Formats: sequence, C-alpha cells, structure tokens
Amino acid sequence: MTSIQSHGLDAGLRGNDRAWDSMRRFLLRHPGVVRLGVIVLMLLVWEIAARFFMDPLFISPPSRVFASLGAVLDTEGVPNALRLTFFELAVGFAISVAVGLPLGLAIGLEPFARRSFMPIVLLIYGMPKITILPLFILVFGIGPESKIAFGVAHGIFPIIVTVVAGVQNLKPILLVSARSMGAGRWHILRWVIFPHMIPSFFAGMRLGMSGVLLGVLLAELYVSTAGIGYFTTMFTENFQPTKLFGLIAMLAAMAIVLNEIVRGAEHRFSRWR
Repeated sequence: MTSIQSHGLDAGLRGNDRAWDSMRRFLLRHPGVVRLGVIVLMLLVWEIAARFFMDPLFISPPSRVFASLGAVLDTEGVPNALRLTFFELAVGFAISVAVGLPLGLAIGLEPFARRSFMPIVLLIYGMPKITILPLFILVFGIGPESKIAFGVAHGIFPIIVTVVAGVQNLKPILLVSARSMGAGRWHILRWVIFPHMIPSFFAGMRLGMSGVLLGVLLAELYVSTAGIGYFTTMFTENFQPTKLFGLIAMLAAMAIVLNEIVRGAEHRFSRWR
C-alpha cells in the first residue's frame, strides 16, 4: 500500500514538473504575456491602493482614469496641447538623431577628436540643464522653438555617447580587412561600422527619446501657455488627479508610439544578426 502511494506521489510530482516546464517554455516563447501580466498586476495594485488607502484628492484608481479619458479630451485646449507636444517631441527627437549620429561618428572614429571633445560632451551631458532653461527662453522665446531646443539639449548627448561607445567596440581588424579589399569610406561606414554599432545606436535612441520627452515637458511646465506640461500644472493646482493621470496616460501612449517606431527600425536594420 505504501509503495502504491509513493508511486502515485512520484507520478504527481512528475506531472507537476512537466506542467511547469511546459508553462516556462510557453512564457519564454511569448514574453509579451509576461509583460502584460506585470502591467495588469501593477494596475491591480494601483486600483486597490487608490480605492482603499489613498486620498482621492491626490490619486485616482486606474478604472476611473480610463473612464475619464473622454472628458479629458473634451477639455478645451487639451486636443491642441496633445498635438503640439507630440509635434515638439517628434521634431526634437528627429533633430537629436540627425545631429547626434554624425557627431558621435566623428568623435568616435578620430582619436584626436575623441580625446579633445569627449570630455566636453560628458561634462555637458552630466550638467543639470534645468539651470539653463532661462537661457533657452531668452534665445528661442516662449513658443514651441524653446521646447524643441530644450528637448534636443536633453536627447542629443545620450546618442553621441552611445554611438562613440559602439564605434569603440569595433574590432580594428575589420577596418583593416575592408580597406585591404578596396572598400571606400562610404562602404566601410555602411557595411562595417554601422552594422556593428546598431545595438549601441538604438539604445542611445531610446535614451535620447526619453531625454527629449523630459526636456519638452520641463520647458512646458515652467514656461508655457499650451502643451501637455501646461495642462499638467493646471490639473495639479486644481486638484484634479483623474484628469491629470488621464493626461499622463496619453503622454505615455505618445512615448510608446515613438518607441515602437524605433523598435521596428532596429528590427529592420539588425535582421542580419
């Protein structure tokens, strides 16, 4: 009788192990399920905390936030603010990439430029740029130009630093081999340098996008009569947390759209890997 029970217990344990291995393989093949589960868990914790433990004047549950998105969009000026902020974010990000990539290549490929300019880049990168926001306002005014410029000031340096790091990881033998086979400067850049710096470059683009978003919002928070930053301040001062979190959710959607564009480009250019 004991041996029969032991055999049944072993069979049950083996069955549990097989079920766990099957679930683990499924999760490894579908990481999106794990991400979705984490998001759902966070929203559930937020819902419970907001409903039972938090002051409703300061935080709203996500169910109420999502239900209020229509009311947020109906608020006068919010649709134009969303379009304006997305425009500033997209233009600032495009300028950061268009300027940061060639600067990073120029600094990374030339030892003299790297020794001369890289310390300056790192110094400016580490400087708290909010301290010089009034300078941007004086130069570019209070319109979208100052928000775009301040966003570029936050987004361009991560791209430069990561591009320089990616170029430095390139093995010199690859350059020597390409030159020995008659490759020109453009061919070396296109077929040797750029493919090997793709991971660093796109990591820098993601960091740069976050930096541009931070810069644009900081500029709108301090000096603006339009844009998401302006309405964020207004909803905060008027104790409207539901609309505030709804606006933040829309801002997050903007960031997700741009991040998916970057991810698609990374997949396209790194398919050979």
